Amino acid sequence: MEYSHCLRLIIFSLLVAVLCVSSTTVFAASTYSTPCNFPAIFNFGDSNSDTGGLSAAFGQAQPPHGETYFGAPAGRYSDGRLVIDFIAEKFGLPYLSAYLDAVGSNFTHGANFATAGSTIRPQNTTLSQSGFSPISLNVQFYQYAEFTTRSQTVRGRGGIFRELMPKQEDFSRALYTFDIGQNDLTAGYFLNMSTEQVKEYVPDLLNQFSTYIKDIYGQGGRYFWIHNTGPVGCLPYVLDSLLITAGQIDNVGCASPFNEVAQFFNRRLKEAVAQLRKDLPLAAITYVDVYSVKYSLISQAKKHGFEQPLRACCGHGGKYNYNKKWGCGAKKRVNGTEILIGRSCKDPSVRINWDGVHYTEAANKFVFDRIVDGSFSDPPIPLNMACHRQQSH
Repeated sequence: MEYSHCLRLIIFSLLVAVLCVSSTTVFAASTYSTPCNFPAIFNFGDSNSDTGGLSAAFGQAQPPHGETYFGAPAGRYSDGRLVIDFIAEKFGLPYLSAYLDAVGSNFTHGANFATAGSTIRPQNTTLSQSGFSPISLNVQFYQYAEFTTRSQTVRGRGGIFRELMPKQEDFSRALYTFDIGQNDLTAGYFLNMSTEQVKEYVPDLLNQFSTYIKDIYGQGGRYFWIHNTGPVGCLPYVLDSLLITAGQIDNVGCASPFNEVAQFFNRRLKEAVAQLRKDLPLAAITYVDVYSVKYSLISQAKKHGFEQPLRACCGHGGKYNYNKKWGCGAKKRVNGTEILIGRSCKDPSVRINWDGVHYTEAANKFVFDRIVDGSFSDPPIPLNMACHRQQSH
C-alpha cells in the first residue's frame, strides 16, 4: 500500500513537471513569435565588418579584394561579402555605407562606423607604424553621436537629402552591431607584452566598451548584437609574425597562447554583457560566440568542405602564404618588373583565410549561417528575434 501511494505521487509530480515545461515553452514561443523589423543597422568594429571606412580615409583596398562578389574592390578586406553584409541581407536592407565614405553613400538604412585596424581603446602609434587605425571605438562613437543630429538637419532640407538619411525614430528601432577587440589583443603582443600583461588590460578594454554601449543606450539605442572575438592564434599573420615555440602549437596548428587570451577576453566580455543587461533594463543585448564557430571551421575544415585552413589565399611566400612586407594587393618589383601580389589559390570558395588576416566570403557565409538561428547566442535567440529581451543562460 505504501509503495503504491509513493508511486502515484512520483507519477503525479512528473506530470506536473512536464505540463509546466510545456506551458513555459508555449509561452516563450508565443511571446517571441513576432520577427523584428529593424529599419536600420548601425555597425561598430574593425576589419571584420569594415565596408569601406579605412579605404575612404586612407586609400582603397586594392585588387584582388572584392573580386568574388563585387567584381572589383569594394572597401572590404576580403574577396567578397562580410558577415555584416549577410546580416543586412537577412533584413532586406542594402549593404551599409561607410560613414567616412563621401562618394555614393546612402544612409537611409543605417551607417557603418567600423574601420580596418580599429581597437576599443586608442593606440599610441600611427597607422603607418603599427597598422592600427586611429579610428578607435571612442572615435566611432563620436562619429555616431554627430551623425544622429547632423543627419536630421540634412534630412530637413528635403528632396534628395531626405532620401539619403534615416528617420529620427529609426535610431531607437535600429539594430546596433559590434565586432571589435581582436586588434586590442594583438596590439599588446606586437609591443612585446607577455600574455599576462595583455590579460591585465582586458578589464580596462571592457570598461571602455561598456561605456559606449551605455552612451548609445542613453541616446535611444535598444537592440544590441555583440560578437566576441575569434581565434587570433589561427591567423596566418599571427603565426608568421610572432615568436611561437613548437610547444605552443595545438593539434590544429594554431598558437594556443593567443587563443587562450582571446577566450579570456570573451569570458570577460560575456560578464560585461550580463552586467549591461542589469544596468540597461530596456535593452535587448545578444552575445554571439563567433569564436566557437570559427575554431570549429578551422579545426574541422575538411568536414565543412574547406582546405588548407591556416594558409592565405591571396599572399606571397612562406609556410602560410603570408608576408607582412608584401600583403594581398601590394606591388613588388622582381628583376625590374613590378608584379601584383594577387590570389594564388585556385578557388577561394574552399578556402577560409583570404589574405592572412581576414576571412574569405565563403568562410564569412559559413559563420553567418551558424549564428543566424541563435545556436551560438546568449540568450539563444535568432537574429530576427534580437529585439526581444530574454534572460541569458
